[in-house]
Amino acid sequence: MESDVSEARVHFVTGTDTGIGKTLVSCALVHALRARGVAAVGMKPVASGAEQVDGRWVNEDAEALARASGLAAPTSRTNPYLFAAPLAPHVAAAREGRSIDRGVIVDALTGLRRTARHVIVEGVGGFVVPLGDDWTTADLARDMGASVILVVGLRLGCINHALLSAEAIRARGLELAGWVANCQPEGMLEQDATIDALKVRLMAPILGIIPRLSGADYVSASEALDIRPLLASNAVNLS
Repeated sequence: MESDVSEARVHFVTGTDTGIGKTLVSCALVHALRARGVAAVGMKPVASGAEQVDGRWVNEDAEALARASGLAAPTSRTNPYLFAAPLAPHVAAAREGRSIDRGVIVDALTGLRRTARHVIVEGVGGFVVPLGDDWTTADLARDMGASVILVVGLRLGCINHALLSAEAIRARGLELAGWVANCQPEGMLEQDATIDALKVRLMAPILGIIPRLSGADYVSASEALDIRPLLASNAVNLS
């Protein structure tokens, strides 16, 4: 059964940096929603870095989201743009003589919103990453009418990165629906104090603290999440 597009909610997952667990959190969010009986699907609009498997180009992050979703959505919707080189998206696109069309991505999202009640969209790198000469991932989140979920990689410097990201999100009129603290393999001194400082300053619900995990175990990560704020979210939706 198709979902009502006007009711389906979109959550844009961004991070304080690249390589701090956006894919893990995105997959965990999809799994947590599905575990509560809520239809959810993951989307990776733009992915850079792929290898050929059985004659097709595959991006590990996009594939992980597809597996977590459990829905037979076409790749043209879940990952409309895939580039071979692990570079910034606009650079990877230029290298292949291509460009990223925001209309293609929004159309793909509209299709996904017909299949699920929640769409978890994983961004690229941090919140403001160029996708072309005159637009960024921040613009994409706004085009999608999404609420934003911030993944904070717990390491030295993350407080500044998290607060600047939250400021950029709100400056664009977007809702910071929540944030996730993701423990890094190397650990950090005074981790609890860092989390407490962010709880006071981010002014958004903390959706969970993901412990250090061995591998991309999104099922275990989902057990550390509290998704109730998302179920009550009043995010702006596309009509």
